[in-house]
Amino acid sequence: MLWSFVYFALRRVFELAALLARSERSKELEILALRHELAVLRRRHRRAQLKPADRALLAALSQVLPRTSWPIFSVTPATLLRWHRRLVARRWTYARRGCGRPRLDRDLQELIVRLARENPRWGHRRIAGELGELGISVSATSVRTTLARHGLPPAPERAGPSWRAFLRQQAATTLACDFFTVETAWLKRLYVLFFITVGTRRVEFVACTTNPDGRWVTQQARNLLMEIDGREQRHRFLIHDRDKKFSADFDELFRSERIRVIRTPIQAPNANAHAERWVRTVRHECLDRILTFSRTQLEHVLRIYVDHYNRHRPHRALQLQPPNGTQRPATAELEVSAKRVRRKELLGGLLHEYALAA
Repeated sequence: MLWSFVYFALRRVFELAALLARSERSKELEILALRHELAVLRRRHRRAQLKPADRALLAALSQVLPRTSWPIFSVTPATLLRWHRRLVARRWTYARRGCGRPRLDRDLQELIVRLARENPRWGHRRIAGELGELGISVSATSVRTTLARHGLPPAPERAGPSWRAFLRQQAATTLACDFFTVETAWLKRLYVLFFITVGTRRVEFVACTTNPDGRWVTQQARNLLMEIDGREQRHRFLIHDRDKKFSADFDELFRSERIRVIRTPIQAPNANAHAERWVRTVRHECLDRILTFSRTQLEHVLRIYVDHYNRHRPHRALQLQPPNGTQRPATAELEVSAKRVRRKELLGGLLHEYALAA
């Protein structure tokens, strides 16, 4: 900025020197022409855009020319005086320093925002107390200021759960069930009924048959309820389509266990998306890669695959953890080498599981 202004001023000095060498008549004619051009430019509705160097030069010339010559400028006298005062103030003004307390560290601000979003019912005083338990000393006022800066309202206004949190809580108590078919090598159709928990993606029960009538489906529902009986978190909802195989006795059995039955709309597979996604997974990873000869073989294959799916297979929606919730050791805490990794083959090598040797 400074060097550009110096260059601009030197150019004007040389132009002034060249102007002094010219005759008075030529200068008067040029001044007359320039005044007429200035009058034409003033007729424009849009105001001329001046650069800082232009303001500085005009302010300096206003201090040299007499007041009677100021009408030649395209701005008012008050504007020229204001520019000059700004130049003087900049000349004698030192760098400003911020007043008040310095802002909190960025990592600490991110931690405060994280606690507020993960705990909508916590106010700024509660968050300050929790930080004190972690050995971080910060005032409640600083916490409140940080929350306001990040657009987070006080606790009473954000106490209600978000749609994402609400649906996640409901998914933990929701079952989904559906049928899919498998064609044997002899072109005989087998029907597979399965139940899956939406929240954990855990496959709870699988059964096969060649004749899925209402009595058989109801009996499989009784077997499922006996398996999940006694768990801490009970299921509250069951989602299935409008297939006639799900009879009235089937729905009444779940209602007697205080499980609300929700039927999906007609021809709307996305309404039961988790069940449909598991069907695609089991077909792609297992059933489409083998030939099925009998119901007994299919039950054996599904039993092994479901155990692999629940106990070992990582799931993207669960931060690459298996559906049964088993926590895996952190890689940084282990010295992993290729010789220590052992492979376990399932279904004749169709599936592989890897683990560290003891």
